[in-house]
Amino acid sequence: MIEELIEELAAEDDEAIEELSAIADTDPGRLTPHLADLLDRDVLWPPTLYRAAEVDVVRRVIERIDGGTTLYDLDRLFAILAHTAHPLAVSALRRWTTQPPAGAEELHVSAVKYAEKAGWTVGPDGSRRDLCGGIAYQWVMRETPRRVDSPTCPWCASPLWAAADLDSAEPAVGAALAHTGWSGRLVIETCHFCSCYTTLYSQVTAAGTTTWWPGNTRPSYLGSTEAEDPPTLAPILGPARTNPYQASAWRRGGSTLGGMPDWIQDAEPADCPGCHQPMDYVGLVGGADLDDYGEGAYYLHLHQPCGFAAVSYQQS
Repeated sequence: MIEELIEELAAEDDEAIEELSAIADTDPGRLTPHLADLLDRDVLWPPTLYRAAEVDVVRRVIERIDGGTTLYDLDRLFAILAHTAHPLAVSALRRWTTQPPAGAEELHVSAVKYAEKAGWTVGPDGSRRDLCGGIAYQWVMRETPRRVDSPTCPWCASPLWAAADLDSAEPAVGAALAHTGWSGRLVIETCHFCSCYTTLYSQVTAAGTTTWWPGNTRPSYLGSTEAEDPPTLAPILGPARTNPYQASAWRRGGSTLGGMPDWIQDAEPADCPGCHQPMDYVGLVGGADLDDYGEGAYYLHLHQPCGFAAVSYQQS
């Protein structure tokens, strides 16, 4: 079956791309024996197909980059390496940060930024730091009574929405948040309306307090707005996902705590406003789970050392 899909993928069959991507999301190891063939056929997209690449394939990708290639292929080869997250890939991306390969200066982002799009980064000390967790749980929506004294958005006066209320003392939550280093209660509150236009930051503590960050900058294109009621639903922990790749920004039931984000547009991890390092990814709340006609997705981020949380949004 996979061999047939690869033949169709090489011919740019869209359905084959979707089916192979689904395999990469549910059981990426099934593709491992076929990745050398994909590379031979110059199938370089989507890069998630290479998640379970072994050392020989990773080494070939690095050699191809070091040997010089087109700008088009360089972009895709960087992405492939990032999604393998292999130790050789970490070493190569670290090296290219200071000694970029030919053509890299023409790309829009540095080599390390490709790693961030795949859920990890190279820290200031040169070591790999995971931005996403390896454990994920479905988020199930629950009706929540609206607080009478709920704080309001300074920009549009809408009551703020608690996009997440978590406690790491709960074993499943602690496992999903382990990569963040967070210990205690975590409440991420945002404006459900204004966060659709810009990333909104809040300052959070392990006691569960959350405060609008005064450094949030209102975009000029937001214009005048009227207060809107936030969603009456909030996520609670559901069953475990079978792997970290099963969040969905498109389908009902796709909201997920932990794991990897399902970006609707380009991957856009949030940067901490305190130290400018990439923030850790917490989870995704899909619009399809909030409303019968909902679309888009809210992406939740956290940087424990600086005490910042963030909510960003994407839609098609």
